[in-house]
Amino acid sequence: MRIVRGDFGDPQVVALLDVHVTTARAKTAHGSAHALDLTALQSPDIAFWTTWEGEILLGCGALKRLSATHGELKSMHTAQAARRRGAGAAMLAHLIAEARAAGLTRLSLETGAWDFFIPARALYARHGFVACAPFEGYKPDPNSVFMTQELGPQA
Repeated sequence: MRIVRGDFGDPQVVALLDVHVTTARAKTAHGSAHALDLTALQSPDIAFWTTWEGEILLGCGALKRLSATHGELKSMHTAQAARRRGAGAAMLAHLIAEARAAGLTRLSLETGAWDFFIPARALYARHGFVACAPFEGYKPDPNSVFMTQELGPQA
């Protein structure tokens, strides 16, 4: 498995992001899906990576800088065929390391509250994320779960 900067011109990346946004919107109540589409991910305050095995795209993830010390995980998605193989965990570990390297001391995320998102919430919890209040412009929403992690030095 290798993790590299995402190429927004790669048809596999475009297709995976389309699945991510479409699925997030289908599995979340109207107005509660916060998945970023291809255009939104190209913002200068967002860094985007992809996970590959040979020529097969396994997943993606992004890191959005909210302030000098606070970042947000965005667009974490593992292709259906690659689930339960460690691609999501590898991407999450990569994003945490990138956040630390960028000098961030807090990393937060928003994910769905519906049962569909239980595996994602479990992955985040295994990596040290805990529930928190809405952050950076989010509003309380029964369809959202907010999680955060204080980043200490890299082990």
